[in-house]
Amino acid sequence: MKIRRGIRPSDLEHIGMILVSSGLFHDYEINTALDIGREGISKGEASGYIFLFLEEAEHPPLGFAVFGPVPCTHKRYDLYWIGVHKPAQGKGYGKILLQACETIISQMDGEIIYIETSSREDYQPTREFYLKNGYRIETILPNFYDEGDSKYIFSKRL
Repeated sequence: MKIRRGIRPSDLEHIGMILVSSGLFHDYEINTALDIGREGISKGEASGYIFLFLEEAEHPPLGFAVFGPVPCTHKRYDLYWIGVHKPAQGKGYGKILLQACETIISQMDGEIIYIETSSREDYQPTREFYLKNGYRIETILPNFYDEGDSKYIFSKRL
């Protein structure tokens, strides 16, 4: 098992498959992730997006994460996406990816990571995952995504 930093054109298909497998994301959200991937391919980390992929030898990536500095802030980072292929969930791979993001952000002199997620019931395991990994709820924005679908904002000081 290894973490690979950087995105390749062939990774776009894997990002789509990982997100579809979760059953959580709308098509427009998956398209947004793919657009971010294309920007990462064309501009590299100058795009503001840093991609990590969790790989097993000779196999497609099991998971990925995307993070980057928050524009107009000092030492603040957003974790934009983190996902593990559905059949590989529950085996600690998400934690491996999250810790790799935290390590790199620390090495880049980052101090705080922010994560946003939905209040929908099917996101409860995601919210619990962040809490178990030392993140705290900063705020909840009611009805942000839609009526009855609020936005949770988590943070962690490194």
